[in-house]
Amino acid sequence: MLATRNRDKISEIQEALRGLSVRLIPAAEWGELPEVEEDQDTLQGNAIKKARMLADITGIPTLADDTGLEVAALNGAPGVHSSRYSGENATYEENVRKLLREMQTIPDGRRQARFRCVMAVAMGEQLRTVEGECRGMIIRERRGQGGFGYDPVFLLPELDKTFAELTLNEKNRISHRGIALRKAREVLRELFGIGE
Repeated sequence: MLATRNRDKISEIQEALRGLSVRLIPAAEWGELPEVEEDQDTLQGNAIKKARMLADITGIPTLADDTGLEVAALNGAPGVHSSRYSGENATYEENVRKLLREMQTIPDGRRQARFRCVMAVAMGEQLRTVEGECRGMIIRERRGQGGFGYDPVFLLPELDKTFAELTLNEKNRISHRGIALRKAREVLRELFGIGE
């Protein structure tokens, strides 16, 4: 079970876990599942809550993530509130607009940021978490047509490209979620004997 209804995340997860001998079921395909409120103070807390709740309801192993963009000059904001930075039910565009507005006066040399992704795998008493991180910079204008969320303004200095300028495969190789998913893949194999 994938404890997310976000189509963009589902695409990245399915691509990264391709080849595992398991059927991945997004939460929306299961039927009547409650929307899990992300009300914890940490990414890890939200990931664990979602994984545990849906595993308990469905009776099948569940993979959940919570991801945040942490900007050094904003004292780690938006962080755990990344998806609702500009309010509940905020769009990607609204969140990016608010971030760029908040960072207008931040000089180029102080725009460091990192994406963090915490994944939780739960089933019964079993629970494991893994984490991935990717460091970059927040640029002043959107670049690229791919990706989602803050991807158009998150620059990887070593590539001089934003996440939105990478293909899905390129992004999965280096992104916070891609790193966490490689670790989660090993956890799924260890806990449940899922093979390639």
